[in-house]
Amino acid sequence: MNFRRASFREEPDINLVPFIDVLIVIVIFLAVTTTYSKYAELKINLPVADANSVDQPIDKLEIAISQTGQYFVNGREVPMESPLLFAETLRQIAGPDSDPVIIISADSNTTHQSVIYTMEAARIAGYGRITFTTQKN
Repeated sequence: MNFRRASFREEPDINLVPFIDVLIVIVIFLAVTTTYSKYAELKINLPVADANSVDQPIDKLEIAISQTGQYFVNGREVPMESPLLFAETLRQIAGPDSDPVIIISADSNTTHQSVIYTMEAARIAGYGRITFTTQKN
C-alpha cells in the first residue's frame, strides 16, 4: 500500500555558482595578501688572474691511435707489442727526469683495448697526467 500521494517530487540539486564565487574570492584574497619578495641575490666577486707566459715548454707526449691500430708518439710511428715495451719507448722519447702530460688522440673507431693499453703503458712508465682530445660536432 502506497500512502503517498502521486505527486511529483523535485530532486534537490547543488548550486555551484555560490561555491565558485567563494573560491574566486579566496584566490583573490591570497593573490592580494601574498608578498612577492625578491630573494637576495648571491653576489660573488671572482678573482682575476693574469696569465703569464711559461718560460719553459710544457713536456707532453701526443699519442695518436689510428683506426687500424697504429700508434704514433709525437708524430713518429711506434709499434705496440706490449704495454711494458711501449712504456719503455715512452720513457726514451720523453727523456730522463721528465713527467710529461700524455695526450691521447684516438680515432672514434679505434678499439677500446688500444686506448687501455696506452693508459697502462703510461702508468707503467710512471706518468699520471693523462688527457684525451675530442672534437666538436
